[in-house]
Amino acid sequence: MKRLIQNSILAVLAALLVTGALWARSKSRGEVCTAVNVQVVNADSTSFVTPEGILSDLKSQGIKLEGKRMGDINASDVEEALRLSPYLENADIVKCQDGRLLIRVYQLVPVLRVFDGDDSYYVNRMGKRMAASSFYHCDVPVVQGHFTKKYPPTRLLPLIDYVEGDSLLRSLVTMYCVRDTNNIILVPQFSGHVVNIGNADGFENKFDKLKLFYREVMPKKGWNTYDTISVKWNHQIVATRRVKAVQQIIEYDPDDDEQAPDIETMTMGSAAEANKEQDKKPAAAGEAAKAEQKATNDDKQNDKSKKNN
Repeated sequence: MKRLIQNSILAVLAALLVTGALWARSKSRGEVCTAVNVQVVNADSTSFVTPEGILSDLKSQGIKLEGKRMGDINASDVEEALRLSPYLENADIVKCQDGRLLIRVYQLVPVLRVFDGDDSYYVNRMGKRMAASSFYHCDVPVVQGHFTKKYPPTRLLPLIDYVEGDSLLRSLVTMYCVRDTNNIILVPQFSGHVVNIGNADGFENKFDKLKLFYREVMPKKGWNTYDTISVKWNHQIVATRRVKAVQQIIEYDPDDDEQAPDIETMTMGSAAEANKEQDKKPAAAGEAAKAEQKATNDDKQNDKSKKNN
């Protein structure tokens, strides 16, 4: 008897719970969306996504939320529309009981910046691209090259992550140039040469060889001896000698406009001035002689005129 009473109570509570849920759901579906709140979950000082921008994007796609019945709002469709934005990685929608609609978005997190001809774009870890803009800058590794669906820029991520995780390599590499899948070029901080690591496979061994070359060979041969160091082949390093000397760039200092002449310039200048002075002396002597002769002739002419008188 006691067990029967307990089971009856549980059945009544379950029925009330189901009835309440159905009533709440029905009421919720009939409610009107009174406000739309947008939250950028991963916002920081470099954020380029704003709540106003999200609402403007939805409006431009013809998606109206505020003033619409909650039951007529398809959350999945709105989430999918937001995920198509090049500036977002993900989006979630929550329908609140007080008539509010909460939209939580996650802005794209770049891991690379790619320069492809005149185009420039950022890439996240999933390979999603976002066009670069002068209004936003993110300090991420720079890659130059043309990529396709078969060979996306994310193919380089294991290699770049390895470089970024090594303090020496991170301070060495300024950018990556992808000529083709078998010729990935690293551009070091200091001018003089580049490093060809071949494809993106087996890079740990390649960087070990490069460090050995830097440690054992470059200090003896000189840092401007080679223009290309290739570690793309197994068990060997191929360094190509430079044909022309590296051009030394001298920065112009506006505070030191007149540069002191070198010793050769000073010698040539002094000699030239001396020659000019020597050329002037005979000319001056000749002019003086002519003046003296003219004065003598004038005196003789005056004496002759007096005698005749």
